[in-house]
Amino acid sequence: MLIIFLGVISQWLAWRFRLPAIVLMSIAGLTVGPILGIIHPEESFGELFKPFISLAVAIILFEGSLNLNFKEIRGFNKPVLRIVTLGAFIAWICGSFAAHYIAGLSWAVAFVIGGLFIVTGPTVILPLLRQAKLKPRPAAILKWEGIVVDPFGALLALFAFQFVLFANGDETAGAFGLFFLASLFAAALGAGAGFLLGRMIEKGQVPEFLKAPLVFGVVLLTFVLSDIVMHETGLLAVTAMGMTMANMHIASINDMRHFKENISVLLISSIFVMLTASLSLDVLIEIFNWRIIAFVLATLFVVRPLSIWLSTIGTGLSLQEKTLIGWIAPRGIVALTVSGYFAGVLLDAGFEDAELLTALTFALVFSTVVAHGFTIGWLGRKLGLSSGDQPGILIVGAGSFMLKLAEALAEKNKNVLLMDLSWGRLQAARLAGLNTYTGEILSEHTQYELELTSYDTMIMASELDSYNALVINNFVPDFGRENMYKTSIHQGNPAELNASLKGRTLFGNEWNIHELNRKADEGYTIRKTQLTEQYNYEDYKKKWSADTILLFIEREQGKIEFYTSGSFPEPKTGDTIVSFTSPVRQSDRTQERLENKRARNGSSPPKE
Repeated sequence: MLIIFLGVISQWLAWRFRLPAIVLMSIAGLTVGPILGIIHPEESFGELFKPFISLAVAIILFEGSLNLNFKEIRGFNKPVLRIVTLGAFIAWICGSFAAHYIAGLSWAVAFVIGGLFIVTGPTVILPLLRQAKLKPRPAAILKWEGIVVDPFGALLALFAFQFVLFANGDETAGAFGLFFLASLFAAALGAGAGFLLGRMIEKGQVPEFLKAPLVFGVVLLTFVLSDIVMHETGLLAVTAMGMTMANMHIASINDMRHFKENISVLLISSIFVMLTASLSLDVLIEIFNWRIIAFVLATLFVVRPLSIWLSTIGTGLSLQEKTLIGWIAPRGIVALTVSGYFAGVLLDAGFEDAELLTALTFALVFSTVVAHGFTIGWLGRKLGLSSGDQPGILIVGAGSFMLKLAEALAEKNKNVLLMDLSWGRLQAARLAGLNTYTGEILSEHTQYELELTSYDTMIMASELDSYNALVINNFVPDFGRENMYKTSIHQGNPAELNASLKGRTLFGNEWNIHELNRKADEGYTIRKTQLTEQYNYEDYKKKWSADTILLFIEREQGKIEFYTSGSFPEPKTGDTIVSFTSPVRQSDRTQERLENKRARNGSSPPKE
C-alpha cells in the first residue's frame, strides 16, 4: 500500500508543482527505505521481487514501443538511426574506458557495465518529455533512442559478458552463436506475436472488452518465453512486438495505448519506490566514493556529448538539437535491474570488483535523473527547442464568434491556433494574422503534421454536438478534462449528451455556437475592461447589461480563466474582464468620453 501510495502521490506532486516525478519518487523510496527503515521491499516480496520488476519493465517497454510509428520520424530518420547504432557503439566504448580508468573496474566488468549504461529507457525519458514539452523533432529522437536502445543495452552487456567468459576459457565460441540465435529468436517472436495479435484485432476476432487484457497477457507471455531461451532477450521481444503493432495502423490502437499508459504510470511509480527503498545504507555511503563521482561526471559531460556529436555528423541536426540531445540521457529502471543481475553473475564468475556495480549504477541513475529532470525544460527553452511556457489554446471550429475570440486571445499574447476542415472558413482568420490549420483533428495525418504539444487547452466549437463529444472523448487523456472546453449543446436532449461530453461548457448553458455566431454577425464585439482601485468589480456590475456575455478573465499575472457553466471566477483589482457585448450606442460612447475626461482631471476610469 505504501509503495503504491508514495509512487502515485509523487506523480501528483510533480504535476502540481511542475517538478520531475522520478526525482520525487526516488526521494520517497530512499526516505521510507534505507533512511527511515519503514519498509524493506526485497525482504517483503522475497523471490517475487525480481520477477515482478522484470515483468513491469516488459509492460513499460511495450507501452513505449506502441508509440514508435515510423511516420513520426519521416524526414529525420537518419539521425535516429545513427544515434541508436553508431552513437550507442561510441557510448559503449567510451563508457567502458571511463569505467576502467576512472572507476577502477577491471576491463571485463568495465565492458559489461559500459554496454548497460548506454540505455536511457521509457521509464525515465517519457515522463521527462511529457514535462518539458519539447518540439517534435528533438522529442521524437529522444523517445526513439530511449525505447530502441533499451533492449540493445541489455543485449550489449550480455554480449560483453559472453565474451568475458570466452576470454577466460569458461565458454566456447558456440556461445556467441547461441547469443545471436537467441536475439534473432526474440525479435522474430516479438514481431510475430505482434503481427498475429494485430491481425486478430483488425479482423474483429477479439471483442472490445478483451483487447487490452489480451494484449497485456500476450506481452507477458512473449517476454517470458524469450527470457527463458536467454536472459535479457525478453526486452528485445516486447520492443519488436510493440513496434510491429504501432506500424500496423490498428483502428483501436489508441484505446490500448491509453490503457497501457495508465498501467505504465502505476508501475513506474511503484517500481522506482521499490528499487530505491531496497537500497542499503552501505550502498548510499559508497556512492560518495571519489571514483564513482568522477565516473558520473565523465559520463555526463564527456561520454554522452561525444557519442551524440560524433554520430550525428552530417545528419542535418542543428547545433541546438545536438546540444540538447547530447545532454539528456537519464538512466532508469532497466539499468538498475539489469546491473543487479550482472553484478551477481560476475561475482559468481570470480570478478570481485563487480561489488561496486550497484552503487555505481544507482549513482548514475540518481544523478542523471536529477540533473536532466531539472534542466530539460530550462535548456529546451534556452535553445529554442521548447514549445514554451506560454500555454497554447487550440480552437476547433472557425465560426464568426470563434474568430473574434481567437483575436482577443491573440491580443493578450496567447499562443492561439484556429483549426477547421474548410480552408475558406479560415480565410478571415488568415487575413487577421491568426495562426490557422486546415484539417481534421481526428486524422492520423494531423497527429504527425500538427505540433499538438504546443497546446494544453482545447476549445471544441463545431456546429455538431456529437462531433464535439467525439473529439473531447478522444483527447481527454492528452489534454486533461479540466483543459477541454466546448460550447453549449443546441440539439437533442442535453441530459443525454452531457454524460459523454466531458469538456467544460463555455459561457453558460444558454449560449450555444449558433447563438454566439448570430450575435457576432449582428455586430456584437469583444470588450476588455481592466479593474482598478477607482473602478472595481462592483462598479463594473452596475454597468453590466443583460445582453453582455462574460468570456474570460485575464489575471494580473497573465493567466486566462474562462467563464463556464460550473465556474464563475471572481475578478480582482488588476484583472481584465473580457466580454461579448452588443454594439456600443452613441450615448455610451459619449458617456465614456466624459468619464475619460474626468479621469484626466483626477480620477481613473475603467480601462477598456
